[in-house]
This record gives sequence, structure tokens and C-alpha cells, in this order.
Amino acid sequence: MRAELIHCITYHYDAQISLSEHRLCMRPRGHGHQHLIDYQLNISPQPCHSHELVAASGDAIRRVRFQNTTDELRFEACSRVETTTSAPLLKCLDGREPLLPYPRGRLNPDLQGALEGWLPNGQHDPSAVALAQDALMGTNQQALPFLKQLIEMIQDRVKYTQRHQGAAWPAGRTLRERVGSCRDLAMLMVECCRSIGLPARFVSGYHLANPAPESYDLHAWAEIYLPGAGWRGFDPSAGGETTDRYIVLASSSRPDLTAAITGSFSGPASTQSHLSWTIQATVEDNTNQPENKTALIQAA
Repeated sequence: MRAELIHCITYHYDAQISLSEHRLCMRPRGHGHQHLIDYQLNISPQPCHSHELVAASGDAIRRVRFQNTTDELRFEACSRVETTTSAPLLKCLDGREPLLPYPRGRLNPDLQGALEGWLPNGQHDPSAVALAQDALMGTNQQALPFLKQLIEMIQDRVKYTQRHQGAAWPAGRTLRERVGSCRDLAMLMVECCRSIGLPARFVSGYHLANPAPESYDLHAWAEIYLPGAGWRGFDPSAGGETTDRYIVLASSSRPDLTAAITGSFSGPASTQSHLSWTIQATVEDNTNQPENKTALIQAA
């Protein structure tokens, strides 16, 4: 699949303010099953300093600094991306699927951050541990049946809803509320997988579904590391493994490090900021027929 994306994010302030350094995760991943053909980022006001770096996850992020005051901050990311379909997991694993719970000692130490718990003491949420144990039942301790059953249980126990603001909820709150956004469900799956030894990380990006929805928004899902297959995407909101219609912007063991824009401002007391954004996507499938030319979301 090939896609052209225009992602605009605008902050309006009701007074002249000064901007802190901002961290941007708006550049699509350019390796693995995703090829970045072209990328341009326009920022207004013009930063006094800008540099790109490779994050711990291997994704490209940008840091920018500003000098003068402003009452508006605008980012426009224009991308052309090509994705390919991953090899089937059964063929990748070829009968060598590890039994669960997976022993940490057999994993590459680089994966340690994708195994840690989220409670203050570094432990896993007890409710996530319980859900993971429920999902293990009847799977013969095999990873793929476990992941399938886990997603089914998440969809059965948690009602999906949109929530545009706020951090991803911890697993315990999502299960207690029985409702959650895509990022809440992604974090629940991440925590469950980690509790039985499967490295997992949080992913932010776009899901260009077919047929196209009325509007596009940023989406979140989980990537699970399966020895022999590597990092593979699973979307508990959609109910299965990700496809070539998912475009990754950023991934991390911590969801806050995948936010499209991170930064702050200083100004007169009680200064308010107002966020708006639009996402336009033009998709070209394998038959080279363009679709979704006018797909657009706009929110206040």
C-alpha cells in the first residue's frame, strides 16, 4: 500500500507566550515493513534550532527550540509512505513457538524495558496478571493462541470508545471502568503480555482502514516481540494482527514517549491554549487505484 498523508496540528493561545523546547514524533517509521518515500515538516513560527535524532526505539524524532513570543504554533507533516505485508507468523515461527510464560533469561537484554511493570514498585498490575492468566487457559502455553484469546477477552471486557485527550490509562483502570480508548486497550494488552514474559511496547500511528471511516485520527496499538518473528503489531481495538494499512509514527516502552507533540509554554497567568488538528490521507492499494482522497478529520 502507498499513502500520502498531511497531518496538521495547531495550538492557539489567547495571549503572547514563550515556547519551551518541543519533541516531535510526526515522521513515519522508515525501516522494516514500512518505507518512507518522502517527508517534509513545516513549522510556524520558524524554530531557532531544530535537530533530528534516533530514539532508543530506533524511530526518528525531532527536537525544536524557539526564541520569540507568539500566539499560535503550527506543525504540518507531509509524508509519502509505502508498506508491505509481513510474512505469516506461522511460517516465521515454523513450529518453534516458545512456551509461555516465556523465561526472561532467554531474551536479549535489550528487551528488558519492554518487560517492566507499570506500578511504582516496578511490578505488574494484578488485574492485568489475572487477565493474562485467564487468556493462557486452553492455549497449551503457546504464544499465538494466547494473543488471539487475549484480544478476544479484551474486546469482551472493555468497550472501545474515543478519547482525544489525556494519557493512556493503566491496565487496572481500563478493566475497572470497562471502557477505554485505543491507547487504553493497547496499554492493557502491553501489560498483560509483559506479565507472562512477552516483550511488548506501545505504538502510535495511523490506521487507514478499508473501507475508509468518515474521518481519520491518530491510532494506538501494541507491538509484541516473538522470537523468530521479531516485533509484530496487534490491535486490540480492531481485533487482530496489524496489516499493511497501519503506518507507524513512533513506538516505545512508555506511551508518553510516542506523543506526536510534547512541549510546554509560559505566559501571563490564566493563559489558555486551544488545540485543533486535521489529518488527510490518500491511499493507493495494490491495484494502483487511489481512494480516500478527501478523508479528513477536524476537531476543536
